[in-house]
Amino acid sequence: MPDRRTFIKQSFATAGALGLGGIMNTASAANTRSTVVFDAMGEIREVYDQALLKEMLDSGLNAITKTMCDPKTYEHEALEVALAGIRSFDQWIAANSSQVLKATSVADLDAAQQDGKIAVFYLVQNSTPFGKNLDRVDSFYSLGLRSVQITYNYQNWAGAGCKERTNSGLSEFGIELVNKLNETGMLVDCSHANMQTMADTIRTSRVPIIVSHTGCMAIHQNIRNTTDENLKLLADNGGVVGIDQIRPHITRLRDGAVQHYYDHIQHAINVCGIDHVGIGSDRDHRYIDLTPEYLDELRAEQGANLNEDDLPWFMVELNGPRRMETIWDGLKKRGLSDDALEKVMGANVRRIYSETIG
Repeated sequence: MPDRRTFIKQSFATAGALGLGGIMNTASAANTRSTVVFDAMGEIREVYDQALLKEMLDSGLNAITKTMCDPKTYEHEALEVALAGIRSFDQWIAANSSQVLKATSVADLDAAQQDGKIAVFYLVQNSTPFGKNLDRVDSFYSLGLRSVQITYNYQNWAGAGCKERTNSGLSEFGIELVNKLNETGMLVDCSHANMQTMADTIRTSRVPIIVSHTGCMAIHQNIRNTTDENLKLLADNGGVVGIDQIRPHITRLRDGAVQHYYDHIQHAINVCGIDHVGIGSDRDHRYIDLTPEYLDELRAEQGANLNEDDLPWFMVELNGPRRMETIWDGLKKRGLSDDALEKVMGANVRRIYSETIG
């Protein structure tokens, strides 16, 4: 980044710092307000205290899109958990208003950046809270929801997820839903969709869409990753892909996994172009230890989705709230220019939010 923008400067306490428990970081970020650092889909939990939020802010993070509820729900339960999630998180933001701000527009992001807060955008990772009632889109919009994932892992009314047995694409109702989301001013997300549903959605949407958290199938074969064909289609239609930090999506290796993460980002840039790639961590910002208590937490959240042989999900180098600094420096060493880094770290995601939700 140009000297006029002192962005992220860090020094690592590397000796003895790495292990499954996380990475110790003695970095401090200077003035970051001239640069947008936007996690296109990451975790920010109600158990986060002010000290952790301060570390996230100090790392340069300006904005994050947060999932409101368990996406593995259907019908009336999906509606109830989504409404409860929004109510609960509204209360948490109100209690932590010195550090976070509920964002429903890019103007809110800019205000949060100016005031040294994290702008939090609301997402549902499955369209099941709407059922087949498009009027609910308006209701959720009025509650502050601004991004909707068409499917989660399996079939719903709108389309097929990546784990669905068939290769069916966007349904007739799904087409209606995409049109309604466009009309309402919500960002359409195709993470977790199968490739046909993703392609259909990109072609149906009148405005660019996002695949907020995925990896590159050409680099690592995983059911959650996206083919080059769809990455190119996404970019050709103005969209953005966020590369996630779930280690099994990126590599089977545990040691040095972050280098493979950079491989995914560079591959996405090669396929999509520099204006269409961002960061969507899909990760907890706490320092994670694989304690019995944490494993119990994962089991309760994930149920049958959890394969404990895949743990840890985190990459050691990115375990904790200062990860954006690590990514910046790692991509800088890979040869990305300062302008390119600004785009990947947040400007591209800000752009698509500006074009869709305003």
